[in-house]
Amino acid sequence: MKMTKKAITLGLGLVVMGSASFAQSITDAKKAIDAEQYEKATSMLKTLVSSQKGKGENYFSLGDVYLRRDYIDSARAAFTQGVTADPKNPLNYIGLGQADLASNNATSAKTNFDKAIDVASKKDFTPYLYIGKAYLSTEKPDYAAALPNLQKAEELDDKDKEAETFVALGDYYALQRKNSEALQNYMRALSIDPTLYRSTVQIGRMYKESRAFSDAEGELKNVITADPNYGPAYRELAELYMQWANQEPANFDAKAAEALTNYKKYLDLTDKSYDSRLRYATFLFYAKDFKTLEQETSELASLNQNDPKSLIVSRLRGYSAYENKNYPQSLQYMKDFFAKVKDTSRIISDDYMYLGKALMKDSTDKNNDSLGLVNVIKAVTMDSTKVEALAEVAKSYYDNKNYAKAITTYNVVNRLNPDGKGSLYNYFYHAIASYVSYYKAYVAKTNPSKDILVKGDSSLAKLLKLAPSTLDAILYRARINDFIDDETDPKGLKIPFYQQYLDSVETHVDKQTPAVKKNMVEAYNQIAGFASYKEDKEKAKLFWDKSLAIDPSNATALEGIKSLTAPAPKTAAKPKKK
Repeated sequence: MKMTKKAITLGLGLVVMGSASFAQSITDAKKAIDAEQYEKATSMLKTLVSSQKGKGENYFSLGDVYLRRDYIDSARAAFTQGVTADPKNPLNYIGLGQADLASNNATSAKTNFDKAIDVASKKDFTPYLYIGKAYLSTEKPDYAAALPNLQKAEELDDKDKEAETFVALGDYYALQRKNSEALQNYMRALSIDPTLYRSTVQIGRMYKESRAFSDAEGELKNVITADPNYGPAYRELAELYMQWANQEPANFDAKAAEALTNYKKYLDLTDKSYDSRLRYATFLFYAKDFKTLEQETSELASLNQNDPKSLIVSRLRGYSAYENKNYPQSLQYMKDFFAKVKDTSRIISDDYMYLGKALMKDSTDKNNDSLGLVNVIKAVTMDSTKVEALAEVAKSYYDNKNYAKAITTYNVVNRLNPDGKGSLYNYFYHAIASYVSYYKAYVAKTNPSKDILVKGDSSLAKLLKLAPSTLDAILYRARINDFIDDETDPKGLKIPFYQQYLDSVETHVDKQTPAVKKNMVEAYNQIAGFASYKEDKEKAKLFWDKSLAIDPSNATALEGIKSLTAPAPKTAAKPKKK
């Protein structure tokens, strides 16, 4: 799920350093930012801005907090006031540039960055450092623009006094999954300032992304040992355990529980702001703790109702209500969510998925079922990984004997998931739905089109290409091809498949369960019947005898044997529905 801002901050403006020295209060504010105590930092910085109106660094840090919380307009206002209060300080021009990047205005950002360099001292590396960070802070980082600025910052800081330069370079490489280069820079930062815990957290994060979970756990626990109150380490540890849980389904519950424990610790160590609680709610969704999610979002819904991020609360209320089987409430929440959305680019595939599934669970309007399917298909079209959910919808139609909708839905599923997880079942149930649908129409004498059978047979052919020994698929190919064949002059399209089925089970006595033996009798009878139709009495008797060897009282075989002494009618028997 897309967050309103990066949940794991890569650290723009964590510690503003350079030639000037700062009061302890600004240091405390920045420590609060680093610890992701954003409301606390905001309060402190508002006080500083009010009491020290001429210090541009205060405005910059306040704007930085606003950007982290995705309040771009508030950030821009703080930076603009900072430029007015301290026009020779480059930081607020950089802040305005970053706000421009967040608003997708790269041209204006470049103008502000150039202004920052113009007003700064020629030996000051700070503007280049923060310009580089700004280019890394966007959802789609501009690596080409970031690197020259970070390299210039390193060049000007020729005595390597500033650890943040190497943290930023580490971030530059880490974002591109160049872990070796990233690790070198994080280690250089730690050699300058061993208490720069965010570097160690980032190292742990890289290990996590490389699925070296034990190594990641060790790095993060080292931070917690050094500073038990450093909240971001607990958050990253929670993220680690959640990813670990997803990689080890057998241990999912235990790892997810550890993840939630650490996330709660993170909340306790931060200011439990609306934003951090919102991130926690999102985390609960991924941890599948839907009961707690429903409670948390219910509380969040009463807060900051005019905040743009309240949309996420509406979304998660709909999700959790559905997962807790409160379908009418889920439908209402999802309808409320869509009614509030003004920027459709903020709609994600899960939104359509949950709306669609909630609609299909609602029986108050007969049109909701079709409307629900439309929305589920929208979700899968946006994100093909959601195709499993669509397959579940198709199977629910199949189980409810709504074969027409099952066929339509499986058509979409099989197109989007031709050979992925669950594809064998999808092909099989599509074929069976096609067979049963045709059979019912045939019995009802409504003259059904054989196209449905051809498509069902195609699904079984694809299944058998992926899994050649699937006996039921072979058997149903025989049954389907019996109906596809010309009724007045049959060519025996079913015979190769019945024979293939028998070849697969005759030599494996251990596989001959009662159900398989019943199918063998069907195959023997069908082959014998077609042989009799073709006046091959020897073959017909051979296969009817095999049928009677399994089921001595089988009426079809007994009648068949008897018919061999009389003229054989030129008709081919249709199989009974299975």
